[in-house]
Amino acid sequence: MRPDWDDYFIEIAKAVSSRGTCLRRTYGAVIVRDRVIISTGYNGSPRGMENCIDTQKCTRKELNIPSGERYELCEAVHAEQNAIINAPPDRMKGATIYIAGFEEDRTFAGGKPCKLCDRIIKNAQIKDIVYLQKDGTLARTTMY
Repeated sequence: MRPDWDDYFIEIAKAVSSRGTCLRRTYGAVIVRDRVIISTGYNGSPRGMENCIDTQKCTRKELNIPSGERYELCEAVHAEQNAIINAPPDRMKGATIYIAGFEEDRTFAGGKPCKLCDRIIKNAQIKDIVYLQKDGTLARTTMY
């Protein structure tokens, strides 16, 4: 059966997440406008820095810090942030961002953006967020 557009783009976000370099969770994001992919991004160290998967070191993991806390200890740039950084600003206005993530054991991770990413998405004038939830279902948030 042919997937609907949300399922199609979330599957692409899942594939993008496979490039993530975090030891705890991998995320992928895809920005789409008018059913055309504008940009993609995955979570990982900034360009030119060593990746956590290469060094096998994660401060937040070592300190057992829960998800969503103490981001200042993390070297990674979030998938949403990377997708926005790589996108032309004028193409993001009114777009949709699709976000999918996986835990270390490859179960679904909650894809709802953190508070910082939420603000960055708003500032990029992205209209809708579609994300994969831990139970495998999709959720949608409209920003304006």
